[in-house]
Amino acid sequence: MRPIRIAALALAAVAIATLARPASAEPRVVDIVAKRFQFTPNVVTLKKGEPVLLRLRSEDVVHGFFQRSLGFDTTISPDKTTEIPLTPGEAGRFLVICHHFCGAGHGGMKMTILVE
Repeated sequence: MRPIRIAALALAAVAIATLARPASAEPRVVDIVAKRFQFTPNVVTLKKGEPVLLRLRSEDVVHGFFQRSLGFDTTISPDKTTEIPLTPGEAGRFLVICHHFCGAGHGGMKMTILVE
């Protein structure tokens, strides 16, 4: 084979190998802030099967972040960021609650995750 043809074949092989490799999709990051007595944003829309990273932080005291069907139960501390990797497996409306008492309005501290 001629050197030019060998180089062309090698280049084609590299291109095919690159295209055949699955793209390393970074998860979409969703920032959520907890503060007496709310989550901001209070509604988050996700897509079924889409990997996301919920990045949580508190602006005041310790809060909880709980949703049984989506499989998370964590604490949000004011001194650190908490991350929850999530790939929703089913569509629906999911209520997230704060499950650490944070004051008189604690019972109303909720948000919704919509999965389409």
